[in-house]
Amino acid sequence: MSTIEKHLLQHLNEFTGFARKRLADPELADDAVQESLLKALKASGTLRDTENAKAWFYRILRRTIIDLYRRRDVQKRAVERMERDLDSTPTPDEERVTCGCLEKLIPTLKPEYSTLVRRLDLNGEALEPVAASLGITTNNVKVRLHRARRQLKERVTQTCRMCAKHGCFDCTCDTTSERKD
Repeated sequence: MSTIEKHLLQHLNEFTGFARKRLADPELADDAVQESLLKALKASGTLRDTENAKAWFYRILRRTIIDLYRRRDVQKRAVERMERDLDSTPTPDEERVTCGCLEKLIPTLKPEYSTLVRRLDLNGEALEPVAASLGITTNNVKVRLHRARRQLKERVTQTCRMCAKHGCFDCTCDTTSERKD
């Protein structure tokens, strides 16, 4: 065991106390001291005077503690970002509560419109493969899909009335009877 190692081990309790005062978690403080000891042992060749070993180690320990706080802050922001993303993403159950009238109204659209709504909006297929399978350009698909959605919106508004104004979620309209204006 080198002189530096002996010197650092003599002050181990001091170092641990220092870290515990700065970190709320005793286990995290112990980990910080251990990580700092490893750093110190790797860099021990750069220390010229063993009398300065204690002050030198405290500098290493302080930097390690600062790094822990920085990592914790980065992790906290990542968790917050993930929570926001999860809150804004509908669950499969939320997606299923859309108006049941759609299933009855989609077939009333022009056949090429109903095909696009089903494939792109309901099945989630990609635009390019759908265009290729239909033998038309992607721009043509976009135009047709826009027209199909507009036509479907008109039909939903006519059929569902008040529900349509609220986005057709948890629809309360009577999907079994035909309504006329």
